[in-house]
Amino acid sequence: MSGGLYSMQSKDFDKTLDLSKVKPYGDTMNDGKVQLSFTLPVPTGAEAIEAAKQLLKQMGFENPQVVFYKELTPGFTFFNCYGSTTHTVDYSTIYVPKVESDVMDMHETDQYIKDHIGRPLVIIGASTGTDAHTVGIDAIMNMKGYAGHYGLERYEMVDAYNLGSQVPNEEFIARAIELKADALLVSQTVTQKDVHIKNLVELVELLEAEGLRKKVILACGGPRISHELAQELGYDAGFGMNTYADDVASYIAQEYVRRNKL
Repeated sequence: MSGGLYSMQSKDFDKTLDLSKVKPYGDTMNDGKVQLSFTLPVPTGAEAIEAAKQLLKQMGFENPQVVFYKELTPGFTFFNCYGSTTHTVDYSTIYVPKVESDVMDMHETDQYIKDHIGRPLVIIGASTGTDAHTVGIDAIMNMKGYAGHYGLERYEMVDAYNLGSQVPNEEFIARAIELKADALLVSQTVTQKDVHIKNLVELVELLEAEGLRKKVILACGGPRISHELAQELGYDAGFGMNTYADDVASYIAQEYVRRNKL
């Protein structure tokens, strides 16, 4: 009996997908289920739980549930919550600017550079400004790379220079001039108070002041970086999450060829 009831109920599940009204998918199509975590600056207790639920309702969630909460420190409570959102997005109208290049692996990129450029490309990378994190720039530059994607130091047709972290923009530019760089890569991980925006803009302004901006391919990357943001800040390309040395090297090689054919 219970099996038959389950079968009848499962047939009633909404299985339609309307790309003009997309909702989160939890257990079934269009259920709108969302998991949300946040901290409220209130003491832990029943009032804190009710405050979290009321906040979820104001965010547009139905049937909000607090499934876990914990005092972080006196006066601050952390929550894990569930709810079903009432909102939808029109996926069919979305356009996101992306880096326009055909992604090649290391061997294909090396061959492309041999065939179309005929010399190694000089690429310099660093975590500039006060950013002390090297995980991003190392994943792109270092020989071992990341997740099976070899870094630029391993490419036969790339002369890669990883300058490390906390490199002042002025020093970065000085090294670019010294090494006659074709491309500059900037990694920005620290984003509190938008310090990455300030630092990225400063580099563009310094390059323009030196008359170098149009002479190099300038790209940036990091967890808060998008191609659209990078272009708004004056960069040629931006690489965000889940991008590798393959993506960066392919773009630089093809962009270099495109520019020098004009």
